Amino acid sequence: MGVYLNSKKPYLLFQEDSSSTYFVDKTEILKELVPLVELKENIIEKSEENGGKGHKYVCITRPRRFGKTVMANMISSYFGKGVDSSQVFGRLAVSGCDWYEKHLNKHNVIHIMFNEMPKNCKTYQQYIDRIEARLISDLVRTYPDAHIGKDDALWDAFNNIVEFVEEEKFIFILDEWDFIFHQDFATDEDKESYTKFLSILLKDQPYVELAYMTGILPIAKYSSGSELNMFYEYTMASEEKFSDSFGFTESETDGLYKKYLLNCSDPKVTREGLRIWYDGYHTRSKERIYNPRSVVASLLNNNLGNYWTSSGPYDEIFYYIEKNVDDVRDGIALMVSGEPVPAKVQEYAHNTEVPLLSYSNEADLTAVVNLVYLAARDFYRIEREDKAGLGYVDFIFYPLKEGDDCIILELKVDHTAEEAIQQIKDKKYALKFQGKMGDRQQYTGRILGVGIAYSKEDKKHSCKIEELREQINEISKCRVI
Repeated sequence: MGVYLNSKKPYLLFQEDSSSTYFVDKTEILKELVPLVELKENIIEKSEENGGKGHKYVCITRPRRFGKTVMANMISSYFGKGVDSSQVFGRLAVSGCDWYEKHLNKHNVIHIMFNEMPKNCKTYQQYIDRIEARLISDLVRTYPDAHIGKDDALWDAFNNIVEFVEEEKFIFILDEWDFIFHQDFATDEDKESYTKFLSILLKDQPYVELAYMTGILPIAKYSSGSELNMFYEYTMASEEKFSDSFGFTESETDGLYKKYLLNCSDPKVTREGLRIWYDGYHTRSKERIYNPRSVVASLLNNNLGNYWTSSGPYDEIFYYIEKNVDDVRDGIALMVSGEPVPAKVQEYAHNTEVPLLSYSNEADLTAVVNLVYLAARDFYRIEREDKAGLGYVDFIFYPLKEGDDCIILELKVDHTAEEAIQQIKDKKYALKFQGKMGDRQQYTGRILGVGIAYSKEDKKHSCKIEELREQINEISKCRVI
């Protein structure tokens, strides 16, 4: 056993997790990983299920707090030779698989948590030197006949083992591999050096039995070249495979809630509350996935709270632009030049931009509208709480160009969008755009009433748009008469 090689640390951590009250058995993921190892050994035949190829490079990208580390510890605990983990896995779902005992604690596992740093780390070199030195030390101690020097490169050390020790291969479990990219001391040159380090260590190397890597954002975000193109990448939105292995599914959350009701004498958390607070995202297959850390904390504390403490640094958008992930930089360039860019809108910005604790705060709601209509400021003068007709309207969009649409927007809480439109009509807000004798600007475009409503209870939004020009015409006729 060593610090990274066949370490007992991941087992101790997973043992603790698996004994917790609200543990969810996710060992089904091994059904996807074990065949990758077996295919390489020609133990099972290629089939349509695995696409006719045994690909040994897997990268899972998920937001923080969605169970990546727990899964990495579990996978290491199952495959690794360091500790007999049968006592834990014997009561989990994987124990029913035909190959369960064949691979249980039978493999050399290199498990590295890349979010660990040396004391007082101030440079990338300190960071990477610690990793290399610890792993070299493990290999020298475990393989004394492999002629490994303490100053050898890691790939040279592993290849020495292949040459001098028969049939020795390794499963690499690399957790939070992109941690270094979020550190202030890491320069662009450091980041490039790091991706090359991983590429040389893993790519086309005979000692790699399986490489399983986790991160926060897609590989393309960090690597513009071919360094890490050997990985099959599975994101939360683009791939169905592994989608139910991270976070809690609807049925899993149902099961935890039933357990909570049995364990808690005075339950204060509702099942609907869990959905409203901790519904993290939907997978490509439309499966609802809950934030596991938040769900467990809520049930343990018997309270709905803001337990999802962090989802990533705010400057990640700059990485997306720099690396042109999903052509985002090209899209921004087009928008700056005035060209429209198609967007996939999956959820109203109120849900994504407002903290839960201030969700119903009026100031936050109006800030959301300002955010959503930010681009409109190039074409409209936008006024809040403007005097119009018989009252004050929430938002009025005055077009800067003659002939463009005029917009009246009313927000409603715990009412319908239809009621918002009706208020616009009843209060005669559209009169604000009626041309009067002597006006310097005549509004000749359409006059649109927009009603946006939401419910505090279920957080559902609705929107209705209606043209109001006819209303002005009717009012004008009445005045003439």
